[in-house]
Amino acid sequence: MSTTGTSDVDHEAHHVRIGLRKLLAITGFRRLLYSRFAAQWGDGLFQAGLAGAVLFNPEREADPMAIAAGFTALLLPYSLIGPFAGALLDRWDRRRVLLVANLLRGTLILVTAGGVMAGASGTTLFTLALVVIGISRFVGSGLSASLPHVVPTRNLVEANALATTLGAVIAVIGAGCAVGLRAMTGDDDFGSGITTAVAVVGSVLAAVFAARFARGALGPDKVDEPPQTLVAIARGLFDGGRAALRTPSVIAGFVGLLAHRAAFGIALLLTVLLIRFKLDAGMGGLGEVAGMGGVGILIAGLTTPRIVARFGRRRSVVAALAVGCVAVIGLGLPMTLVTTLAAVLVMTFVGQLVKLCVDAAVQRDIGDEVRGRVFALYDTLFNVTQVISISLAALVVAPDGASPELLVAAGVCFLVGLIGFVSLTRRG
Repeated sequence: MSTTGTSDVDHEAHHVRIGLRKLLAITGFRRLLYSRFAAQWGDGLFQAGLAGAVLFNPEREADPMAIAAGFTALLLPYSLIGPFAGALLDRWDRRRVLLVANLLRGTLILVTAGGVMAGASGTTLFTLALVVIGISRFVGSGLSASLPHVVPTRNLVEANALATTLGAVIAVIGAGCAVGLRAMTGDDDFGSGITTAVAVVGSVLAAVFAARFARGALGPDKVDEPPQTLVAIARGLFDGGRAALRTPSVIAGFVGLLAHRAAFGIALLLTVLLIRFKLDAGMGGLGEVAGMGGVGILIAGLTTPRIVARFGRRRSVVAALAVGCVAVIGLGLPMTLVTTLAAVLVMTFVGQLVKLCVDAAVQRDIGDEVRGRVFALYDTLFNVTQVISISLAALVVAPDGASPELLVAAGVCFLVGLIGFVSLTRRG
């Protein structure tokens, strides 16, 4: 089912909730959902396995800059190629792109796992991680750009809430599986490599579900790009940015979400350092943080459609950014395990609420012919912002993470995002 060509009246219609049963009755949505779940389970397991290999491996040392480098390897790859690769999502059959990308990712996961087992580190390991996570981000953009082809426009907020929220929870479950596997296989290089290799199962299953779509079923319905593929790829960043800037609801959402990612990046580095050194909670503590983040995302998925339907998208985002500001300072400053977990819960909740609203704005207000490039740009900005905030924080953070001034800086990020979002939506 494609929503291309939907009337202007439908685009301005209120968000309509039809319930989980009716959403899952849509065959195309159900297949896309299963493909997303498989991919994100594998992503969660791969990233947790790699994080364990770098951060909680007795055979390796970790300091703030090493941790920042690890997060850069997990977040930066798509930032380098995403805006250009997004042009491919608007040019090639998205079903085929999802199929090939998942199979390629599975192959490279096995290569990376072999590198971990062999004791690879530094440039080699990070380069492999860059490529694998880069392909994962590309797959994620393809899934998001395809969603309006399987559900009606008026149901996009609810469909996004279900797909991205449960997908994020599945990723947390994947990370939990990594923790369990490490307990069985060991926390040395060999055990970490075995754990990382299991993530290939997610890529294979994601490819199987993508293959069940008919050719062309996920778009694009038309191609609005130069005939030359290389020229279209080179213009991907420009085209995605131009489309976003011409859409007030999208650019305002970007500002709010990027402010959250900047604050979250700071808080993430502090949390890992606190868990690793000050609180001495180890990999189990990191698992608790991931679990609490999953709970926050799940709550957001269950409540966001109702919140948006009741208060509207603009007021919902403003309130979320304000709550995030209070939480990161008020709950972060005590620097105990309980308050840290509470801060993670609130920050992931508000971040997911804002993200769901931005996803729906892109899917509803951006044309299908350029939607893939906008989602690719969106993902790129999302990751670059977090990498920059983590890297800057790593330069000044205390070795054990006890840096209250950085928590205040994270709160300021929320305030800047709130002001920017309000200003742009008023102007729009």
